[in-house]
Amino acid sequence: AFKPVQMNEFDVTKLRDTTEGGIRRTSFRTCAVVCSEQIDIATEGDIIRQVRYTKGCNGNTQGVSALCIGRKVGDVIALLDGIDCKARGTSCPDQLARALKML
Repeated sequence: AFKPVQMNEFDVTKLRDTTEGGIRRTSFRTCAVVCSEQIDIATEGDIIRQVRYTKGCNGNTQGVSALCIGRKVGDVIALLDGIDCKARGTSCPDQLARALKML
């Protein structure tokens, strides 16, 4: 059985991880200090096919999601890792980078 794993207060928690037809779909619960609650990611190999945030700043999360489509996982991690929002120690984009590192 799959067990959710969270290492520190800013880490995401993997909720689901399935693959069908070559598309891997993974869902993560974000940490409590950001506005979004969940991130759903679809990848095909090392390429991001879809990113969907639940809650959060709607325009910003849609923009981040759109900019990720078609990019390599490692490239998106390099762009978003460490982005901070309001001195919280993380952000919705950083949470996505943390999730992508767990793929």
